[in-house]
Amino acid sequence: MKAIVLSKTGGPEILVPIEVKEPKPGKAEVRIKIDYAGINYAEILSRKGLYGWALKRPYILGMEASGTIDEVGSGVSNLKVGQKVMVGTKCGTYAEKIVVPGDRAVPVLDNYSMEESASFLVNYMTAWVCLVKMAKISPEDSVLITAAAGGVGTAAVQIASRMGCKVYGMAGSEEKIELIKSYGALSGYNYRDPNCFMDLVGDTGGVDVVLEMVGGSVFKKSLDVLNPFGRLVVAGFASLDLNKWNPLSWIQTWRDIPRVNVGRLAQKSVAVMSSHLGYLLEEEPKQMEYILSDLKDFVKKHDIKPLIGKVFPFEEASQAHNYIESRKSYGKVLLKIGS
Repeated sequence: MKAIVLSKTGGPEILVPIEVKEPKPGKAEVRIKIDYAGINYAEILSRKGLYGWALKRPYILGMEASGTIDEVGSGVSNLKVGQKVMVGTKCGTYAEKIVVPGDRAVPVLDNYSMEESASFLVNYMTAWVCLVKMAKISPEDSVLITAAAGGVGTAAVQIASRMGCKVYGMAGSEEKIELIKSYGALSGYNYRDPNCFMDLVGDTGGVDVVLEMVGGSVFKKSLDVLNPFGRLVVAGFASLDLNKWNPLSWIQTWRDIPRVNVGRLAQKSVAVMSSHLGYLLEEEPKQMEYILSDLKDFVKKHDIKPLIGKVFPFEEASQAHNYIESRKSYGKVLLKIGS
């Protein structure tokens, strides 16, 4: 079968499918023939050698996918050959087939396409954990979502707005701002505008919750717009731009990593939190099952579906990574792998 194996770090051009041995499921495992693989920013960081949760190379890239079970190992009773599933895992979805433990293969939602199923687990569980479990949003809250036009961002806009929150988003173009407004945001602000945070405060007086995914100056300014008792949850650092061969970039990257001063937080009684879905899936699997169940019930009740931004052929994985790094992407970017 074909797969994209990360054997060295580098630019997008290293993402070339090669022939590898087809995996066989063992006890309590299933094999899935993949239709679509979701692309996450963590995989871009992995490709650059900057992702701490990554496996030791070589390994097959990719953390989520949708597909059809084509073989079941012994001891699996709740899944069957021919069943359509979505999968979240540490690696292995940039491939025609993958073997995972049975509990990592989740039946697709009834009204979801296979493209939507490949776009659901990572983005929506990240948004749900950050907003619902950590920030504990409620209908009276005002919520700011940075990088609101991306995969996690659009999921967060949908979840918070359906919960009755007043939702505001930040994005890098007027087209993206109109997009997030169509998904439930009351207003949008262009983070390229140096006055965007002043405009936000002028319109809202401040916000109760921030879901922050950019880092750098956006993180620092997000802290300033929190109301007393506000909560900021960090779910990524899209501004991270470390070039291993350019020491000057190390300094800027170090400065851009979100940091807090406890004394400063105390002045307004605000909280800063951070989440990483991968560690939760590894260390709290039972709790994550309950969270996924609640999330699935919520999206079904409110008829929420992922926004598919663009689908690339498997052979064009390098173009897909380039597209995301260009900051032109929106919604979920996918690789089409199976027929």
